[in-house]
Amino acid sequence: MASIYDVDANELIEKAAIELKKTEHIKPPVWADYVKTGVSKERAPANKDWWYIRAAAILRTIYRMGPIGVSKIRTRYGSKKARGFKPKHFYSASGNIIRKILQQLEKAGFLKKEEKSLRKGRLITPAGKSFLDKIATQMYKGAKKDIETEERKIEVKKEEKPKTEKNKEEKKPQAKPEVKKEVPKKAEEKTGAKK
Repeated sequence: MASIYDVDANELIEKAAIELKKTEHIKPPVWADYVKTGVSKERAPANKDWWYIRAAAILRTIYRMGPIGVSKIRTRYGSKKARGFKPKHFYSASGNIIRKILQQLEKAGFLKKEEKSLRKGRLITPAGKSFLDKIATQMYKGAKKDIETEERKIEVKKEEKPKTEKNKEEKKPQAKPEVKKEVPKKAEEKTGAKK
């Protein structure tokens, strides 16, 4: 069985977002269409499904780095703000969005709070881990099948190439004999001057 480390992160997040969209506990709030994801952003996200994509990305982050708290996740999803002529300055992402997503993932059973360990924060549950691993396994098997089909295509092309090369050699016209050009004589010889 494949894990999240065996597949591309962007593809995993996209497919996990599609699956999270099917769960009843994860729904974007009413204000999600108008809100920016942080102080450093100029506009709201253009993608209508950004809430599910962010939830999938946070779930993957907690899988890798958990237990992790809201402030660390805010730092991870923050960015630099362009301030005109002034130098850029780093700002954290919106804590409200991250907090709401964490609460929804907890209700869905993918996360739990951890306070007894060395670090406090949210930790992925076995249900959340299997959720991401199942998606990664499906992707890994699909990628493996794609690679096998591409290898077969390459083998077929290699088998066809020698046949075409033989045909090309047979069809080539015979080379024309080279015509020798007269090399101009030295300037001295042309003028007739002798030393």
